[in-house]
Amino acid sequence: MRVFIQLCLLLSFIPFFTFAQETYQLSGTVIDSENNEPVPFAQVALFAKGNETPIAGTVTRDNGEFQLKAEKGNYEMEIVFVGYDKKAIEKISLNQNKSIGKIVLSPSSLKLDEIVVEGNEVRKPISTTFEGLNVKPDQTLSNVGGSVLDVLRNTPSVNVDQEGSISLRGSGNTNILLDGRNSSLTGDLEQIPASMVESIQIVNNPNAKYDAEGAGGVINIKLKRGSEKGTSGKAELAIGTRMRTNASVRLSRKTKDFNIYGGYSYRSWPSVGYSTTERFLYSEDEKLTQNVDRSRNDFEHTFNYGGDYFFGKNKLSYEGAFNMEDEEDSDNTISKISSIATNDLLLQYRRENSEIEDNYSLDNALIYERDFDNPNQEFRALISHSYRNQLETQFIDIYDNIQNEEVSRNVRSSNDDYNSTIVMQADYVHPLSNGKIEAGYKSIFRTIDTDFTYESRDDPNGDWIYGSDISNRFRYEDKIFALYAIYSGKINEKLEYALGTRAEQTLVDTRLYNTEETNQQNYLSFFPSVQAQYMLNENNSLKFTYSRRIDRPSSRRLNPFPDISDSLNIRVGNPNLQPEFINSFEFGYMVSRDKFDIAANTFYRHVNGEIDWIVTVEDGISYRGPMNLNSSMTYGFEIINTTQFTNWWSINASYSLFQRIVDGTNINSTYENSGVSWYAKLNSDFSLPFDVDMQITANYTAPEIEAQGKDLARYYMDLSFQRSFFNDKGSASLSIRDIFNTRNFRGENYGEDFFQKFEYKRESRIAILSFSYNF
Repeated sequence: MRVFIQLCLLLSFIPFFTFAQETYQLSGTVIDSENNEPVPFAQVALFAKGNETPIAGTVTRDNGEFQLKAEKGNYEMEIVFVGYDKKAIEKISLNQNKSIGKIVLSPSSLKLDEIVVEGNEVRKPISTTFEGLNVKPDQTLSNVGGSVLDVLRNTPSVNVDQEGSISLRGSGNTNILLDGRNSSLTGDLEQIPASMVESIQIVNNPNAKYDAEGAGGVINIKLKRGSEKGTSGKAELAIGTRMRTNASVRLSRKTKDFNIYGGYSYRSWPSVGYSTTERFLYSEDEKLTQNVDRSRNDFEHTFNYGGDYFFGKNKLSYEGAFNMEDEEDSDNTISKISSIATNDLLLQYRRENSEIEDNYSLDNALIYERDFDNPNQEFRALISHSYRNQLETQFIDIYDNIQNEEVSRNVRSSNDDYNSTIVMQADYVHPLSNGKIEAGYKSIFRTIDTDFTYESRDDPNGDWIYGSDISNRFRYEDKIFALYAIYSGKINEKLEYALGTRAEQTLVDTRLYNTEETNQQNYLSFFPSVQAQYMLNENNSLKFTYSRRIDRPSSRRLNPFPDISDSLNIRVGNPNLQPEFINSFEFGYMVSRDKFDIAANTFYRHVNGEIDWIVTVEDGISYRGPMNLNSSMTYGFEIINTTQFTNWWSINASYSLFQRIVDGTNINSTYENSGVSWYAKLNSDFSLPFDVDMQITANYTAPEIEAQGKDLARYYMDLSFQRSFFNDKGSASLSIRDIFNTRNFRGENYGEDFFQKFEYKRESRIAILSFSYNF
């Protein structure tokens, strides 16, 4: 296998040039009429007038672009792709190199039963683009019945830890968008079912059009919309072990004047798990051992809905989403402190924690788009508002002896968290003779208000005492005003480039009501970007990107009051945190053949003011909080490959290797660390007898360093089967996730006087049976 891949890489770097006498180049871009997204692999044929045999032909690349050559003359063109109406352009006069701009394909309302496809379709759950990756959740069978987090776990460049935190190429700072917008709903990706997602776009090194926020890049989640003419719909049901349930239905109605769609999903996803912690405090001769048993019961209702109205060259759209979530959690913690030297027991106690969550989220957006006679000219404006209200109530019983049945102390708390985001944005594209100018404005208004109340009583029959030193209300507001401009052009039809810059004015205002402490920040920053792509030939290209980015501290990191869910492991914020500034570079090579695609990228990222979580131990209690380090550097390479070996076997594989160097000597001379990490992901598809599809999904993440330790290796494998029925209108699938029960999250931390290791394990080996039907 390794020899095969190396041979393919060697051959793909040999450019093939086609020479012709007195020929001219004809180029363009094929897009979808519904969402303006590129249509890859569409067939483009050029005919001499009156002739039914094409004189030239090609297929569009992943970005929808195509190029072909022909001699001087008058021609006709046809663009064909399954699922779309055929597009014909009757008059093309070719007497010089020419671009015909965007060609719009409309989804077909007819089922083309007469088309026979020889061979099996190659699944492409991951396709590479100039900007990054495009993920199709429906193409990975193990995503059935899951959430957006499950999709991202199987995505190259992305890592998801046990608590749902996301990192891109080793950076935990990512900008997550919903349908291209900043939304409060992205604060909890487990609430968004995978069945409602059309695609996920990963942009590793965004240009100036995107927000400068996020060192790792941008993750854009696109929800499903109505697309087919007439009335259509789809129903899905997934049932798993422990009575896990995910049911959804979608409906849409489309005419030439309007499009309306809506979807509903119900998700019940109970789970159990455990965690263990061992900490050695050498100066106090103390060893802490903690064991926690957890259970989660989650019930969610999610709606997404919207519509489009077409009038003349104008389109007015509304997009909305609503989520209601009820969650019941329980933790049972047993803590023991003993002597390291003698192993004598010094202290033990048990905590029983029950938590109830009542959450809801709402997202609304109004979008206006204007078409022009020139298909390369565009205008789009939107205004959106989203908010999420999360109310958590905890009841904790503490037992001084783990065998004691009488409660020694009671604690109760409530956390009311409100998150609001308003976005106003306008973007304009103006074509030039050999390029285009893009410009736009965006403003973001965010408010996060967290009100935490803490009460306790030492006598189970006594009065509740308000904890004024722990209860707190923290309000975070930020306003970001941005302008950007990008110039794109071509040189010799081989080199495409884009030069841009973005200016962002940031205003941050925080207030801690208990102490009336406030913190204001006001700064203007500029973020240049460079993108370039060189076409070696029709199948091979090189690319280079650069961008400057920023990571602003979140409300959770800035709030100085402690989170005491675990009284021996306390998390605290830092109101003095400053933003990170990042310089990111990427150089890549892409090759595309009929049955073989590969993208190879090298990347380098330098972060000034790196924010990392630092652990200190005082009086036997571990405090974990964020601090600004001097810097960090990450550099490495990544390979993503799709290959169809036979008509019954294909793979989609990725491999990333990177070195990370962290310099935290401004905090402590020992906080300097470096290490190599890597991860590999594989989707392998097999066509079995009786029209059964089988898919194996495997993931491995190597240990990754931090300023004070490292996260240990994680790995797991999923196995799925699927079969279609009723002329492909219905399907049934069986997925077994983590078949070897190996998925967990482990790590180590150390300081001058302590060492600790931990492991978190959720129930991950589960079976899911699902059914779907299109109507």
